Amino acid sequence: MNYRLLCVDDDPSIREVLEVALTRAGHSVELAGDGAEALAKAGSGRFDLIVLDVGLPERDGFEICRILRRDSDVPILFLTARDDEVDRIVGLELGADDYVTKPFSPRELAARVAAILKRTTRTATGDAVFTRGVLRIDPARHLVEVDGNRQSVTAREMAVLERLVAHPDQVLTRVQLVDAIYGTGVQVSDRTLDSHLRNLRAKLRDAGCPDAIETLHGVGLRMGPCTGQAA
Repeated sequence: MNYRLLCVDDDPSIREVLEVALTRAGHSVELAGDGAEALAKAGSGRFDLIVLDVGLPERDGFEICRILRRDSDVPILFLTARDDEVDRIVGLELGADDYVTKPFSPRELAARVAAILKRTTRTATGDAVFTRGVLRIDPARHLVEVDGNRQSVTAREMAVLERLVAHPDQVLTRVQLVDAIYGTGVQVSDRTLDSHLRNLRAKLRDAGCPDAIETLHGVGLRMGPCTGQAA
């Protein structure tokens, strides 16, 4: 499978090594040379993984990771010239998935990336079945059940539910939901997204699950407890 990666490093020679190694491994690679560029690219497109240098100028990799983790669970692999256990612990506690110390073997780096992708994209294989309260979602069979009763949903509505229930405690932005429904880079009006959400909420409410989707005004949406009771 071809994955889309963002590689962030202020050293052009390191960026070149990353691009060559990961392209040879079959991935699509985009590059960024500093934190501002990294945040801009991460915010405008959906990536399957980010390779992030800790020692970036102005905003270091730790700060970039903190910002990304506010509304994204994209896998992050840190690169650093510092072989310090404290740094590794800090990085992992911030939400990084792995940590590679410079100088590194391009082959090892590609293997680490492959391992992370295998671990974090298993739910995309279509085999996962999600259960939350009275709600059960089986994307592979396009099946949604509320308290054992099957509900009819469109493909767009299933995409919303799958994205939310796969990350039940994460608040998702409207942009992330649009990407989940239509794919990255597609321009969709707020009214269109609101229509999908309104229809999906109405179906779930009528089925006996009015608390399936929670809105945090000005922030985004997240999966509700799905207790079958009004919020």
